[in-house]
Amino acid sequence: MSKKLMSYLPDYYEEIQEFVEIMQTEDIEFDNLNAAIVDTFRQFHPETATWGIKYWEKDLRIVSMPSKPIEQRRSVVISKMRGSGKVSASMIKNVADSYDRGEVDVTVFPSEYYFVIRFIGTLGIPPNLQDLKDAIEEIKPAHLEVRYKFRYLVIREIHHVMRINEINKTPLNNFAGGVPIG
Repeated sequence: MSKKLMSYLPDYYEEIQEFVEIMQTEDIEFDNLNAAIVDTFRQFHPETATWGIKYWEKDLRIVSMPSKPIEQRRSVVISKMRGSGKVSASMIKNVADSYDRGEVDVTVFPSEYYFVIRFIGTLGIPPNLQDLKDAIEEIKPAHLEVRYKFRYLVIREIHHVMRINEINKTPLNNFAGGVPIG
């Protein structure tokens, strides 16, 4: 029996069953109201938004794709927010970091007119690579080419390091020999 509201009242109200039931119902309603307020405040930040992510997408003129996982949709929003201003290697890294959730390195080769985004902290190809490619295309200077390098498990990281159970549980696209996407 919840006694949140009852705890603020004199003890003799506990003897009135109707009053106790009303207070229990009010406790539930206040709990629901509090949860709704907390949930609404979570929508004010793209890192925690759920049902409110569609408003972020609309404000940033991002085509909403409700079938995508919420984490990928958040990445697109965060990337779009980070990708404004003068384009630099650090900005590109910042945008790429918002997608990968791991360590990313950006190296620029200005005399050869390209830069490389190298995924260091993630094995294989990130699930929302196309979203990242779209964001990078939108912010990069038109004269620069972008290349992607992915990290895969190699023999030295497996041999005498991983047990058979671990190897069997590791997705195949995390091993070297996978087809890199450029």
